[in-house]
Amino acid sequence: MMLERVELVRVHLPLVRPFRTSFGTQTVKDILLVHVETDAAEGWGEAAAHPEPYYNEEFVDASMLVIERFAVPALLSAPELTAESVQSSLARIKGYPAAKAGLEMAILDAELSAGGVSLADYLGGTRDNVDVGVSVGITQSVGALVDLVSSYVDDGYRRVKLKIEPGFDVEPVAAVRAAFPDLALQVDANAAYTLDDLYHVSLLDEFGLLMIEQPFAADDLGGHAILTRRLRTPICLDESVVSLRSAEQALAAQACTVMNLKVGRLGGVLACRALHNLCVERGVPVWCGGMLESGVGRAANVALASLPGFVYPADLSASDRYFHRDLTEPFVMTGSQLAVPRGPGLGVSVDQSALADLRAIRHDLEVNR
Repeated sequence: MMLERVELVRVHLPLVRPFRTSFGTQTVKDILLVHVETDAAEGWGEAAAHPEPYYNEEFVDASMLVIERFAVPALLSAPELTAESVQSSLARIKGYPAAKAGLEMAILDAELSAGGVSLADYLGGTRDNVDVGVSVGITQSVGALVDLVSSYVDDGYRRVKLKIEPGFDVEPVAAVRAAFPDLALQVDANAAYTLDDLYHVSLLDEFGLLMIEQPFAADDLGGHAILTRRLRTPICLDESVVSLRSAEQALAAQACTVMNLKVGRLGGVLACRALHNLCVERGVPVWCGGMLESGVGRAANVALASLPGFVYPADLSASDRYFHRDLTEPFVMTGSQLAVPRGPGLGVSVDQSALADLRAIRHDLEVNR
């Protein structure tokens, strides 16, 4: 394919309710879409970074700059343009996985759309529907948390993930477990604890959780290994896993028994597929994490989660869990599942009227050959 046009589209999409984690509260999702036109078809991708460098080093402003100044010129100078070649073409750029993922996704969407192939089929997906759960942020009180979880259970969600941090952990988890003794429940600390908190984190072992996600810092594989040996509850890594190599190091250190795969953290759906295949070979269960993506990124996530090694419910949820109005046709939950898009490419269409109504900022990049 030949790259003819690249457009960056930035949208501030209001959330249905504030979403608080240990590194901040979001009331609006700062979304960066990548739109490409090639000689074969057009495609859309989503660079799922946060507005601040608190989850990892990348943030939206930096993603835009890297795409414009470094990534697009690298693709234009490459001998060929295919989705499979994007990562090698961008290999000189250190970091910025969300920026790379957004470009790869857009090019993959164009390539597969031209060929009439769905992303799920291309990746090797085996499911028509994927189990999903809901991620619940830190609330003002334990009572408010129980009420919010109750509303999601009423909506049909059969798995709930609670965000925790020091001072909001054992008591709220105990209250939710008491209210919902049979609910599939897990927690996510977003690296809010240190090894000094080992005993306190270990208290979560009594609640029959599916897993405890990323309790310690991304580079603390030793601490995670100690916790993995001490607890019955599986330990899951998120921020620690940024590549195949880091995943292999984590497994060698016995720092986890579950892995969370995120497109924006690993640099693209193809990198996620490669890590999925490695985990299947090693007998390590994986699940698909989300970054509050719009329908563009959600479509890629759902397709990815249709692969056979994704054995835990995904952190994807229906569109109305996050947004009053999505940027594509909404994802609607049936039971506790989302349907896998089966149209060509991502299988969704970007709502141009939504972009206009939300006053999206659109920026054409210079494409010179």
